[in-house]
Amino acid sequence: MAKSSIEWTEATWNPLTGCNKISPGCKHCYAERMAERLKLMGQQNYRNGFELTLQPHMLERPLQWKKPQTIFVNSMSDLFHRDVPADYIQRVFSTMRKAHWHRFQVLTKRGERLEELSPEIDWPPNVWMGVSVENLKYTPRIENLKSSDAQVKFLSLEPLLGPLPELELNGIDWVIVGGESGPGARPMEPSWVRGIRDQCQRLAVPFFFKQWGGVNKKATGRELDGRTWDQMPELEEA
Repeated sequence: MAKSSIEWTEATWNPLTGCNKISPGCKHCYAERMAERLKLMGQQNYRNGFELTLQPHMLERPLQWKKPQTIFVNSMSDLFHRDVPADYIQRVFSTMRKAHWHRFQVLTKRGERLEELSPEIDWPPNVWMGVSVENLKYTPRIENLKSSDAQVKFLSLEPLLGPLPELELNGIDWVIVGGESGPGARPMEPSWVRGIRDQCQRLAVPFFFKQWGGVNKKATGRELDGRTWDQMPELEEA
């Protein structure tokens, strides 16, 4: 199991690796930087760097982890990438269904393919499905998510690159907000974050503020208006 430093999860599982950039939020992709670093270190799963690569030997790995964990699926890729075969996606879901003692968090920027494949997926209650939205142009991904049959739906508004003043949050179970971090990080305005938090509070949607970001994210921290915001969905899962 790969322990994770990501604030809203505990571990990561990558049954595929690599991706390609499709929108502005991908510009400074942390996974691309990490994949190239791991390739140089000789890590076999990253022999192709950030080129999309299926990792079938990783498919059943969560079944070996007996302690219940919250697991971010494909932190180094996108399960709904157009070049991932539908039957491989089904195999990933099969593992998540069998590993019912874990909670799995799946996040995609490819909302249209999520919507397309959703009717073919048997959605287990321990899978949380989310979409990434970085600015107003990409809010249609939210409607793609809502049209899916996922039992728990969430938004990752990270890296937040602009205001999102009128989010359609009905049917959304959780919202994460975060600023971009690392080399070349683009700034995030506090008013953008407060605007999203206030929308969540009005509709009683759990709000999680991950970070302000910047070149040194530890220095900027993750407090908003004098406190941290670590709200999570309170849902019963089978």
